Amino acid sequence: MIRNVLKYTLLLLALCAGLAAHAQINTEQVLRIGRNALYFEDYILSIQYFNQVIKAKPFLAEPYFYRAVAKINLEDYKGAEQDAAMAIERNPFIVDAYQVRGIARQNQRDFAGAIQDYNRGLELNPEERVFLLNAAVCHDELKQFDQAQQCYDRLLRLEPKSDRARLGLAHLYLSKADTTAALEQVNKSIALSRNNANAYLMRAEINMRHNNDYAAALADMDSAVVLEPAYAGNFINRAFMKYHLDDYDGAMADYDYAISLDPTRTEPLFNRAMLLAEVGDNDKAIEGFSQVLRLDPDHFMAIYNRAMLYMQTGQYRRAVADLDRVLEKYPQFEAGFMARGEAKRKSGNIKGGNADYDHALAIFRKKKTHTSDFNPIQIEADIARQRNETPDTLPPTEDEITRRFNSLLTVTPENPIKPEYANRQRGRIQNSNIEVQPEPAFTLSYYVTDNALNGNTYYMREITDVNNAHLLPATLALVRGDQRLDSLKIAERFASIEYYNSLLAVDKPRAVDFLARAVDFLLVRNPENAIADATRAIALSPDFTLAYFLRACARYTAHQINTSSINNPQPSADPKAEAMLHRQQQAHDIADALADLEQVVKKSPDNVYAHFNRGYLLASTGDHTGALSAYSRAITLKPDMGEAYYNRGLVYLQLGNRALGIADLSKAGELGILPSYNVLKRMN
Repeated sequence: MIRNVLKYTLLLLALCAGLAAHAQINTEQVLRIGRNALYFEDYILSIQYFNQVIKAKPFLAEPYFYRAVAKINLEDYKGAEQDAAMAIERNPFIVDAYQVRGIARQNQRDFAGAIQDYNRGLELNPEERVFLLNAAVCHDELKQFDQAQQCYDRLLRLEPKSDRARLGLAHLYLSKADTTAALEQVNKSIALSRNNANAYLMRAEINMRHNNDYAAALADMDSAVVLEPAYAGNFINRAFMKYHLDDYDGAMADYDYAISLDPTRTEPLFNRAMLLAEVGDNDKAIEGFSQVLRLDPDHFMAIYNRAMLYMQTGQYRRAVADLDRVLEKYPQFEAGFMARGEAKRKSGNIKGGNADYDHALAIFRKKKTHTSDFNPIQIEADIARQRNETPDTLPPTEDEITRRFNSLLTVTPENPIKPEYANRQRGRIQNSNIEVQPEPAFTLSYYVTDNALNGNTYYMREITDVNNAHLLPATLALVRGDQRLDSLKIAERFASIEYYNSLLAVDKPRAVDFLARAVDFLLVRNPENAIADATRAIALSPDFTLAYFLRACARYTAHQINTSSINNPQPSADPKAEAMLHRQQQAHDIADALADLEQVVKKSPDNVYAHFNRGYLLASTGDHTGALSAYSRAITLKPDMGEAYYNRGLVYLQLGNRALGIADLSKAGELGILPSYNVLKRMN
């Protein structure tokens, strides 16, 4: 439970590198502004500036290097590694680029690759302490103890009072099971610097796990909490120590505080639920396990413990439901069948209970024993311990990646009430607790919006053609997602509808007039009339591509309304039949919208936004393969479309493909899609 005592460090060193003459932009000035943004921790903004320099002069090394630094700070390690490699390719003598790439590799557990970078950095700068320290850590991780010792010895010759070197040596001695030498080095580290929380964490671990001295461990954890009061892991660890000192109230308070700091972590929720169960507060314990399962639906220990509590509290039907999942995973668990049999009998299912008893007896006979020797709890504990001890040799499976991603979908966004200076585009935005949702589909509007970060507007040739003809009441634009209009804008749209009502009543109808009124209807939340007008426009002009696009948008809007609870507030007399008809209608709405987008693509194959919207709709129906194909086509047509990278990355994660998902999210973040960095952090 004690956090890894060594953080992989990055020292941001300025490079004295000039830029060539001006291109279409003043690249020297833009690069300087980007560095300024980097200094003030405006990582997202700095990336946008470096993007401009790279676009103008892709042969320069510096913008790639600085963009790698920004990505490191956003914990986009794969993206940082790639950018540092681009910098090195253009200028192999940028020492800090090897440091950045080494740190990126180290955080991805590519320790051998990181060592190569650190060694190359040391060839260029033999006295760089950070290279030596990080190389030593990597050798330690690879069990190359002699090489690690050599790095620490060399570092201490250069810097005899390095508290980090002493702490690294302590970790090395722990790896070799020499706790006495490790404790000696930790004490030296603390004597050199009393402000390193990791030193107290390591000494607490030694005292707790090796010396069984929980009181001394707690004193060190108190010091770590003072130094790092915003890190939830410290409170989780301290609660564990308080529990072993029989301070149940103190442990409960620390779990509560850890949860308040990081509501998405399952460890404090689970541990608090276990503690509640131990003190007999079963109802709160059940709710605690349920909270864990809302974040991680396959958390076996939460399922098992909740099943046992349901049995104790007489909630037998719920116990059966949880035991079903336990036995699905462990069908040889005899005691589990006995427990489920009892729960079934007590809930009135005598036949089912007897069947479970008979099944349990059959397993006993097969094993030639009368006592249960199958312990799923121990099996789960062994699996967890093995994964904790060898994380580099046991990469997550596709199912585990999918489960981890799906657990993100249940996270509630942060409280929107923030201090005035809380800016979600500044600093380490990956730490913001956002709700994971795909970027929305594109639609038509008279009210222009853009990407507030990179200023991108969205171009569609068909929209430009209509606007240039000056046949609409206002300039038509392409926007992302739903727009909420204020009362003034709503009044404008209703006035426009009245105008077209009068016009179409006396003049010969034109397709563009029906399109204009359809846009109005869509903006005032009347998708049915928007669909009708778009259909009239298509009847008058079958090749009117924009009308098909608009009708697809209106049909999807109607689908959203039809699937909401507002649409069917009253219970049906035949709920099953009603539900089946409802599902059929939903499928029909989506199919019609997809058919319209197919027409757009047929008439305008390079319409990137039609491909993007197809991907969005296909993903919403669970057609992940089709969605990937559509998003990929959009990216081919518009390689800087961050929204498509982001959505495709989410689909890859849903399918359990971590490598491609992470790569797409990294690219999306680079292109200004802010939620990418939060998802990257949580998936890592």
